[in-house]
Amino acid sequence: MTTRLPPPLMDAYEWQSRGACRTAATGLFFDSDAKRGARRARQEEAAKQVCLGCPVLTQCRAHGLACEDYGIWGGLTAKERAVLRSGGVVSNPAHAA
Repeated sequence: MTTRLPPPLMDAYEWQSRGACRTAATGLFFDSDAKRGARRARQEEAAKQVCLGCPVLTQCRAHGLACEDYGIWGGLTAKERAVLRSGGVVSNPAHAA
């Protein structure tokens, strides 16, 4: 959904260059449809561990909530972000900022 995207200005995305995930495999943050159950949960937790000490966790989480429908952003899964967007509460959100 492109209507939620921030303007295409380098300043709007500069924070990404400081992310702890810059050196991690992209696949860690975007789940595979082939992964389910415990295997998927382990991958999500591994991604969230990268987010844990990230210096741009807050910016990444805000970006994820604003316009990302897939993957781990700011320590939150797509499902967790959908719950928060709908006004719900995520019980024990991992690595809450």
